[in-house]
Amino acid sequence: MNAPAELRWAAKYPELGTGPIPVEPCVSPEFFEKERQKVFMKTWLKVGRVEEIANPGDFKVKKLAFAKTSVILIRGKDGQIRGYHNTCSHRGNKVIVETGEETFGRNKAAVVTCRFHGWVYNAEGKLVQVPEEEKFHACFEREKNSLTAVHTDVWEGFIFVNLDPAESVVPLKEYLDGIGTHLAGFPYHEISECFSYYTYLDCNWKVAHDAFAEAYHVATIHAGSFPNVFSSGLQNVELFGPHRTTAICLSLKNDPTPVAKIANALATGSLVARRGTSMLPPSVNPERREDFSFELSVLFPNLLLHISEGIWFTHQFWPISHNRTLWEGKYYVRPAKTNSQRWALEHAQCLQRNAWLEDTATMEDTQTALESGAKQWMHLQDDEVLIRHGYHALEAYMETK
Repeated sequence: MNAPAELRWAAKYPELGTGPIPVEPCVSPEFFEKERQKVFMKTWLKVGRVEEIANPGDFKVKKLAFAKTSVILIRGKDGQIRGYHNTCSHRGNKVIVETGEETFGRNKAAVVTCRFHGWVYNAEGKLVQVPEEEKFHACFEREKNSLTAVHTDVWEGFIFVNLDPAESVVPLKEYLDGIGTHLAGFPYHEISECFSYYTYLDCNWKVAHDAFAEAYHVATIHAGSFPNVFSSGLQNVELFGPHRTTAICLSLKNDPTPVAKIANALATGSLVARRGTSMLPPSVNPERREDFSFELSVLFPNLLLHISEGIWFTHQFWPISHNRTLWEGKYYVRPAKTNSQRWALEHAQCLQRNAWLEDTATMEDTQTALESGAKQWMHLQDDEVLIRHGYHALEAYMETK
């Protein structure tokens, strides 16, 4: 079989190679443990938005199963957001008992209290009250029993943590580098109404991740929800260290259905419509293409961030084991001002939800088939370059000492 005349992404990024990708990273428990230590315990991970804890004393607890911990994010009276392991310094109980993957609360005094014995910590993590403190022995020093801090920083309203126990780590801005600049300036905070979904999948986190990181599958998997809507080819692929981005474009040959056309005229809630460019950063869709739908960006290791005119959404893939993943999808639109706009947004969200159901429906079958051992390699085509780059970036982390 002759090769296509133009393999543009292989030509642009020859360092990624063109060979098949091994299956082992998706099925090996040993690889997962190494990956957990070298990647997820060492990199910056998005765990929230500043709007979720907008006021002093607001807190959020985020479970991180891969690290066997949960993290308390709390906004202090000084307005700063800090992060701590959710572990009491007394006998190791959880300071805040979670009610789900994400738990929210508020304390006017900006303190958190362990329910077991009532130890109280302020927003700076300091231990400020110990019941019956006089009964502790001379070796006990309150100032040495603060909460264990977690590196915490904010970019464009996104809260990130880094679980590396080292005193200093690569700063978040430096870690994001070019991708941070590429996606900066978008009005994330203004597009605030969130449709949120999650599910547990019996597959490796990369199997889940990769199903969202290409458009090759759109014509087949999304034939029901988005028939002949998107182009399978990627545009404006750019690599930024371990991060990557591309434009996903529309097929302009097909008009939306009559119902979708009405909904699109009422509110900006659907990706299946021609979009403007007024709020896009200059580096996103720089040619201001008429067929541009959204920017698909991957922030290594596990966050997909998509931006479009009037819409943004994320996918995040949290590893639980070598063949189990928590998927979280969040879709943001401007709040409806009228009942007709509410209907239009709900219509758009039903289409998007159905598409995500179509995506997630493939993942567990992929994992089962890979674990059979029938195949040792995965072959990627040129427009699956984001997946290829993902394994390239992962390999670089795995080889670090």
